[in-house]
Amino acid sequence: MLHNHNYLITNSKYQIPSPPLVLKKCLFHRNEQRLIILQTKSRCIAPTSTRLFLIQQVDNKLITNFFTISGKRLLLSLVLLVLCFSRASAQKELFRPNHDDLVYYFGLTLGYNTSTLHLSKSQQFLQSDSIMIAEPRSSGGIAMGLLATARLSDHFQVRANPQLIIGGFKSISFKLGSTKTGESSTQNQVLPSTLVSFPFQLKFNSDRIGNFRTYLLGGLKYDIDLSSTSAARNTDDMIKLKRYDFGFELGLGFNFYLPFVTISPEIKISNGLSNLHQFDPALKYSNNLEKILSRMVVFSLHFED
Repeated sequence: MLHNHNYLITNSKYQIPSPPLVLKKCLFHRNEQRLIILQTKSRCIAPTSTRLFLIQQVDNKLITNFFTISGKRLLLSLVLLVLCFSRASAQKELFRPNHDDLVYYFGLTLGYNTSTLHLSKSQQFLQSDSIMIAEPRSSGGIAMGLLATARLSDHFQVRANPQLIIGGFKSISFKLGSTKTGESSTQNQVLPSTLVSFPFQLKFNSDRIGNFRTYLLGGLKYDIDLSSTSAARNTDDMIKLKRYDFGFELGLGFNFYLPFVTISPEIKISNGLSNLHQFDPALKYSNNLEKILSRMVVFSLHFED
């Protein structure tokens, strides 16, 4: 039963009852197949055949979960640490003063990533009751790689950073509308993934302040999924993903100059642009999806010569 409160919509289907709900405000996005109900007490009518999102009650406001309180504290702590280090480094001995004049140099990379998939539903999803929910799940993996940087000018560099990304997987959870005898109503498609990634980036460096410097980067990547031909990815009902992916990367990093090495923590987003979905009309899961794109957030620690 609906009460006079605010509601938040999650990825599911909901059939508008008759007579229509009495609501104060509503916003309907056909392209994303969702209905956001903000308040009650006025009228909003949506087609009864439309796939909507499951309504969950929240207290007086819509909750966005982009950053938790702990995440904000962690970000604030990182900013304060960087400011303290930059202030202190300006007063200390200058380490490796000629490093920025090198034509090229090399390094190693260790990283951790959180990856997920972005799903676009097909018309079959809207017209059929076989699947009620299709939502991606995130997973973590580790990365190891090499680093090669070449100097273009005082502020610009180009960088190649080939990496092996292991330990992560891609996962999609399906909520079935109708099930066979003995079949669970929730089906999880777990797709193991081991990637070889080839990022090529352009870096913009700030002026050096003592033993500290910041930089921005942007570039392109080309990924090869080594697990695409594995037995675990080729079972009968498993969604098929393509072996190759192409995308862009944007990030922010910091250079900390030490006597014998430069340590550079970095965070970046890495988003795929090519459709990974290898359509198979024989699979009910594949029929309900139109496009699958990769999404990744990467934290890296570079050790530069």
